[in-house]
Amino acid sequence: MGYHGWQGNPPGTQDEARRRIVEAATACLDRAGLAKTSLSDVAAEAGVTRQTVYRYFPKLKDILRAVALAGVEEFAGRMERHLAAFGTPAEAAVESVVFAVRTVPGEPYLGLLLQAGEADFFTDGVLSPLAFSFGAGILRNVPVDWAAAGVETDEDLQGLAEVLMRLFMSFLQHPSTAPRSDDDLRAHLRRWIGPALREP
Repeated sequence: MGYHGWQGNPPGTQDEARRRIVEAATACLDRAGLAKTSLSDVAAEAGVTRQTVYRYFPKLKDILRAVALAGVEEFAGRMERHLAAFGTPAEAAVESVVFAVRTVPGEPYLGLLLQAGEADFFTDGVLSPLAFSFGAGILRNVPVDWAAAGVETDEDLQGLAEVLMRLFMSFLQHPSTAPRSDDDLRAHLRRWIGPALREP
């Protein structure tokens, strides 16, 4: 396939090449941070030329997107474990928004999209049908009785996930003038989300 370099161990497929570039970028970011990571650094870490990196990722921002998306699954697992501590649909829904608002900006990889000025890409990714399905999967794995709150079908769960994700994005991108504490945010969300998820 004409691969150059790769520290003497060329990848067998284009997908593997992309994965290894993303892994190299992740190592650079962990070591030096976003401000001190360049496309040249990523190429050197992967053992290839800059031209090889360009073949898969035309810009550094394209690599950052791939690094961020690679962190989504791990983030979802942590959210599921966190939400497992809440026993009702209303509390799980409220806490999902609080967890996302407080956690995403500090995520080492998801937060990259915001730090790199990729807020539009981040928003488009979070507010997409695929993301809503992913969010519904997280909710489905939380051990609460969703059906008791009237959330009975996959379509219901996806609709709830969409509402919660839109709320999360709104609070994240347009915070209150007077910052809310976690408890204040929970109380606010309970007041307006809670009634919709109480058992009939």
